[in-house]
Amino acid sequence: MSGSLTSGGEMSNTELLQQMALWQWLTSQSEDDRGVLASVTGVRLASELFNRITGQDQINAFKRECIVGIADFLKQNPGATEAQINSEVEKRVVLFAARVQALNQQPLL
Repeated sequence: MSGSLTSGGEMSNTELLQQMALWQWLTSQSEDDRGVLASVTGVRLASELFNRITGQDQINAFKRECIVGIADFLKQNPGATEAQINSEVEKRVVLFAARVQALNQQPLL
Protein backbone atom coordinates (compact mmCIF):
# COMPACT_ATOMS: atom_id res chain seq x y z
CA MET A 1 0.00 0.00 0.00
CA SER A 2 2.87 2.34 0.25
CA GLY A 3 4.16 4.45 -2.60
CA SER A 4 2.25 6.55 -5.03
CA LEU A 5 1.71 4.00 -7.74
CA THR A 6 1.31 0.27 -8.03
CA SER A 7 3.58 -1.69 -10.34
CA GLY A 8 1.11 -1.05 -13.17
CA GLY A 9 1.17 2.71 -12.58
CA GLU A 10 -2.31 3.04 -11.11
CA MET A 11 -3.23 4.18 -7.60
CA SER A 12 -3.48 1.64 -4.81
CA ASN A 13 -6.91 0.99 -3.30
CA THR A 14 -6.20 3.16 -0.27
CA GLU A 15 -4.94 6.00 -2.45
CA LEU A 16 -8.04 5.77 -4.60
CA LEU A 17 -10.32 5.85 -1.55
CA GLN A 18 -8.46 8.84 -0.16
CA GLN A 19 -8.70 10.69 -3.46
CA MET A 20 -12.42 9.93 -3.67
CA ALA A 21 -12.95 11.23 -0.13
CA LEU A 22 -10.89 14.34 -0.92
CA TRP A 23 -12.84 15.01 -4.09
CA GLN A 24 -16.16 14.58 -2.25
CA TRP A 25 -15.06 16.98 0.48
CA LEU A 26 -13.72 19.54 -2.03
CA THR A 27 -17.03 19.56 -3.91
CA SER A 28 -19.24 19.69 -0.82
CA GLN A 29 -17.15 21.27 1.95
CA SER A 30 -19.47 19.52 4.41
CA GLU A 31 -18.39 18.51 7.90
CA ASP A 32 -19.53 14.93 7.25
CA ASP A 33 -17.32 14.68 4.17
CA ARG A 34 -14.43 16.28 6.07
CA GLY A 35 -14.83 13.59 8.71
CA VAL A 36 -14.81 10.85 6.06
CA LEU A 37 -11.66 12.34 4.52
CA ALA A 38 -9.99 12.53 7.93
CA SER A 39 -10.90 8.90 8.67
CA VAL A 40 -9.71 7.58 5.32
CA THR A 41 -6.47 9.55 5.62
CA GLY A 42 -5.95 8.22 9.15
CA VAL A 43 -6.40 4.63 7.98
CA ARG A 44 -3.98 5.19 5.12
CA LEU A 45 -1.37 6.69 7.46
CA ALA A 46 -1.79 3.85 9.97
CA SER A 47 -1.41 1.28 7.20
CA GLU A 48 1.73 2.94 5.86
CA LEU A 49 3.22 3.21 9.35
CA PHE A 50 2.48 -0.47 10.01
CA ASN A 51 4.12 -1.50 6.73
CA ARG A 52 7.20 0.58 7.49
CA ILE A 53 7.56 -0.70 11.04
CA THR A 54 7.08 -4.33 10.06
CA GLY A 55 9.05 -4.02 6.81
CA GLN A 56 6.23 -5.83 5.00
CA ASP A 57 6.66 -3.80 1.81
CA GLN A 58 10.35 -4.68 1.68
CA ILE A 59 9.62 -8.34 2.42
CA ASN A 60 7.11 -8.41 -0.44
CA ALA A 61 9.73 -6.86 -2.74
CA PHE A 62 12.28 -9.50 -1.69
CA LYS A 63 9.70 -12.23 -2.35
CA ARG A 64 9.00 -10.88 -5.84
CA GLU A 65 12.73 -10.72 -6.59
CA CYS A 66 13.15 -14.32 -5.44
CA ILE A 67 10.30 -15.57 -7.62
CA VAL A 68 11.41 -13.54 -10.65
CA GLY A 69 14.98 -14.80 -10.21
CA ILE A 70 13.80 -18.41 -10.22
CA ALA A 71 11.58 -17.79 -13.23
CA ASP A 72 14.47 -16.14 -15.09
CA PHE A 73 16.71 -19.11 -14.32
CA LEU A 74 14.08 -21.50 -15.69
CA LYS A 75 13.66 -19.42 -18.86
CA GLN A 76 17.41 -19.21 -19.43
CA ASN A 77 17.96 -22.90 -18.65
CA PRO A 78 15.06 -24.83 -20.19
CA GLY A 79 17.03 -28.08 -20.07
CA ALA A 80 18.07 -27.75 -16.42
CA THR A 81 17.99 -30.94 -14.42
CA GLU A 82 15.87 -31.30 -11.32
CA ALA A 83 19.03 -31.08 -9.22
CA GLN A 84 20.06 -27.81 -10.93
CA ILE A 85 16.58 -26.37 -10.44
CA ASN A 86 16.54 -27.42 -6.78
CA SER A 87 19.97 -25.89 -6.28
CA GLU A 88 18.89 -22.58 -7.83
CA VAL A 89 15.67 -22.48 -5.82
CA GLU A 90 17.55 -23.24 -2.62
CA LYS A 91 20.10 -20.50 -3.38
CA ARG A 92 17.32 -17.95 -4.03
CA VAL A 93 15.35 -18.92 -0.92
CA VAL A 94 18.46 -18.71 1.28
CA LEU A 95 19.14 -15.23 -0.13
CA PHE A 96 15.51 -14.23 0.52
CA ALA A 97 15.71 -15.49 4.09
CA ALA A 98 19.00 -13.68 4.71
CA ARG A 99 17.56 -10.42 3.41
CA VAL A 100 14.48 -10.75 5.63
CA GLN A 101 16.71 -11.59 8.60
CA ALA A 102 18.80 -8.49 7.88
CA LEU A 103 15.61 -6.41 8.03
CA ASN A 104 15.02 -7.71 11.55
CA GLN A 105 18.44 -6.37 12.54
CA GLN A 106 17.68 -2.81 11.39
CA PRO A 107 16.24 -0.15 13.70
CA LEU A 108 12.48 0.34 13.40
CA LEU A 109 12.54 3.93 12.16
